[in-house]
Order: sequence, then C-alpha cells, then structure tokens
Amino acid sequence: MTTHHPDTTDTRTPLSVLATVDPVLRDSAVFGLVMGSPGVVVLRHDIRASEGELRRVVVDATGVVEDERVPLEHACLSCAVREDAVPTLRRLAEDGRWDHLVLALPVGAESLPVARALSAATTPGDLLDRLRLATVVAVADVDTLEHDLLDDDLVDERGIALTDDDQRAVGEVLAAQLEHADLVVTTGDLAASATGSGLVDRLRGAGTRRLDGLHALDAADLARGHHDAAAGERRAHPLGARGAGRPADVEHRPGDRSWTLELRSSRPFEPERLLRRIEDLGTGRLRSRGVFHVANRPDSLCAWDGAGGQLCIGELGTWDDATNAEGETVRPHTRIVMVGSTEPDAGPGTQDVRDLLLAAFRDVLTTPDELADGGLRWLGRDDVLAPWLGARSDAL
Repeated sequence: MTTHHPDTTDTRTPLSVLATVDPVLRDSAVFGLVMGSPGVVVLRHDIRASEGELRRVVVDATGVVEDERVPLEHACLSCAVREDAVPTLRRLAEDGRWDHLVLALPVGAESLPVARALSAATTPGDLLDRLRLATVVAVADVDTLEHDLLDDDLVDERGIALTDDDQRAVGEVLAAQLEHADLVVTTGDLAASATGSGLVDRLRGAGTRRLDGLHALDAADLARGHHDAAAGERRAHPLGARGAGRPADVEHRPGDRSWTLELRSSRPFEPERLLRRIEDLGTGRLRSRGVFHVANRPDSLCAWDGAGGQLCIGELGTWDDATNAEGETVRPHTRIVMVGSTEPDAGPGTQDVRDLLLAAFRDVLTTPDELADGGLRWLGRDDVLAPWLGARSDAL
C-alpha cells in the first residue's frame, strides 16, 4: 500500500507512475496534473513497435518541454524503461525546476514491471539520491469497465499493443493495473455504471485508495505517498488475490451486478479432469486469479491467471518457498478468486454462472480415494499438464 506518513527528512523528489488502457484518460490525467500544479513534470512514453522506436514527450504547466523519437534496439516496455525512462527521469530530477515527477506509461502497459524496474534503479549511486517512488496510479472508466474487463477484446484490436505480437486481452491488462495500483481513479457515471464501479472495488488491493473523478486527482496527494514495493508485489502475486466481498468503506450501489466467488480447498486438482474441464472453469466473462496444486506434482506451486476469455497457468516454484504477507510458510492449497457480473437480462430460470463454476471446481478436485495411495496411481502416466507446467519429476 501507499503510506501517507512520509519521512520529513527524506528530501528526494517524489516520482509517481500512471497507468491506464485508455489514451484519452491518460492525456486528461496528465493535463489535469500539470495544470493543477506548476511544480509537476510528466514524462509520457509511447512505444511504436512497428517503427522500432519510442516517442518521449515531457510536459509541464508551460507546455511541451521535449518531444523526441528515440530508436530502440527492442521496442518493448522493459527496454523503454531501462534505456530511456531511467536516464530521462534522472536528468529531469537533476534539472531542479520541478518538485514532482510523473511517469505516464504507454497505454496498455502494466505498472508492476515498471515499478519493479524503478525500485531496482533507485539504489545508491543511481536514482536513489534524487527520486523516491511515491504513488502508483491506475485510471479507469466505470462506463466501459465491465466490457473492458470481462469481454474478449485484445489490445491489438484496440490499437494499444506494445509489441507486434502482443496478444494480451484488454481485461488482463486492466485487471493487472487495478490490482497493483496504490490509488485507483475512476471516471464515468457511477449511478448508471454501478457494476463497473463494483468491479473496481472487487479488484483493487486491500489497503489501497480510490478517488472518483479526474478532478479529484491531486499532485500533492500523490507526492505524499510512499509506494511500498513489497506490498505491491504481494497484491499482484497470485497468492495475494483479494477474497470475497468489497472494501468495508464502500457501500453497495443499486444496480451493481458484480460478484466475487472464492473457490478454496486443501485438496489438489486431478490433472486429467482439470484438462477436460479447464474451459468450463477458466474461460468466459471472468477475472480469475489464484494458486493451485496438482496431485501428480505435489511440490509445485502453480499460478492461475485469467481475464478477457484467456487463461494462463504455470509453475511458480515450490510450496516450500511460498510465504504469506506475514512471512509465514504457506501450506499447499487450491484457492482461485473469481470476479464477474450477472447478465443484466438474466431471467428467473437462468442458471447462475457461479453455480456452474462451483460444480466444475468440485469435479476437478481429487477425491479422498484418489489420494489414499499417496499419488502412486499417477506414476508412469503421461503428465497432461506438462505443456503448461513444465516437466514433472516422478519423485512424489
């Protein structure tokens, strides 16, 4: 989370990071920040993958300070941060004209890898002497949020792909931005888009803040923050998926059709049934995130990450290395948090998708009889999940 009790002896210049999936929202937020505070300077990046270059625009209250096209050996986000953002931010901090820097990410960029790179760069002798990471901000439109998050639009179809082969779903990017941000700023009609508003609160991390309306976005408020990199990592990690419910300080809005379903069990998945029913459990109009374990690889900590009709599963390491927010070792378990919305015209006879998900989840879990032999039944059988989870050791 972002703390608002800064160390008054810390004289470094605050650096905030702004992420969104909407170019209009990004430009509106940038305009509001620089016009509302003469001491703010914004570094805006746009990656032009097809041209192998980055467009760097630096603006403050006086207008455009710089507008340059920078060739990149690899036109990707990590190269843009390493090769241009870090040296440019260092240069702007050393200039002395501004008391707050904002990095406006390329539209469609996720803030976690950028914050991670900036935190690594703010070490003694690098950016640390000049800058501190203050607040990571996500800006989202509640009027389009339900569609953006749950439907299957791709970033390439929206014109916000970061590379030529970027096949991410818009919902994947939006979810990642909301879940990692210290502060979520929304726009749109909250009354007419109660479901979009509800989805924001179901996704944003515990202990984070929300502001409604770009008029509420205040540079001084951002500057007072101190981004907790470790907390941000925990929020974005599959183990940190937010549980059922909404923040205690948020009231239910009439017309809000959003929901959260938390699927949890100490039992692992049966690999072959998981493969058969993975579409039932992992696709559709859902944001799903969590961890699971599989009976034929009991030591493997596996990640589950789905949005925009797409699902990604993979191995994160072993359960021996997994810890919770308190630093305690986590025992193997299966926990997937699903966020979605009911259809607005669902009739009384329509089966709730949550019932279907729960039935699929129960079917995929191993039974006590299957676990009784300690996993011997899976020895010598093909590992059907190996294409996604990697090669398995038969040392059960």
